[in-house]
Amino acid sequence: MIYSSRFTVVLDANVLYPAPLRDFLLHLADVELYKPKWTKEIQEEWIRNLLLKRIDLKRANLKNTHEAMDSAFPDANIINYEEIISTLSLPDNNDRHVLAAAIKANANIIVTFNIKDFPSSYLKSFGIEVQHPDKFITNLINVDKQTSIKAFNNQVRSLKNPPKSGEEVLSVLAKCGLKNCIEKLQN
Repeated sequence: MIYSSRFTVVLDANVLYPAPLRDFLLHLADVELYKPKWTKEIQEEWIRNLLLKRIDLKRANLKNTHEAMDSAFPDANIINYEEIISTLSLPDNNDRHVLAAAIKANANIIVTFNIKDFPSSYLKSFGIEVQHPDKFITNLINVDKQTSIKAFNNQVRSLKNPPKSGEEVLSVLAKCGLKNCIEKLQN
């Protein structure tokens, strides 16, 4: 599969939930390694789940993040996918909206931590792959390491409050489950 700015990827809520991973994925999209997609439902899901774990956060601030994402990627928000949901069959019915959105967006990949909830044999019938974020980002690095490093450096430079070194960001991304891509970035 060829990765490029024409390459369309649906980001599941669980990869948008951890801010460092979300930021890295968006920086990779910003340098046009792929085209990110999501829905209002996906956005609401990561916000709702984050607020359950982090009572110190405010919904308004997370809503601002959601709006900033939509502003930065104006064609990312998928609409009119709901009628497809009931026609789909997944191990977890609550994930059908993600697949429906991917079908509607003609996505190539769904990036999620919940690989088991998206059987590859079923997704293949729609021309869609499912990938763990570590595998997805590693593939991007393999295709264009220089641009991937640029995205990472952009992420590091964007961190102001508090600022973090590249090593600190790599450490945080490792805690988000990105092991292989971190090794690629360091070599």
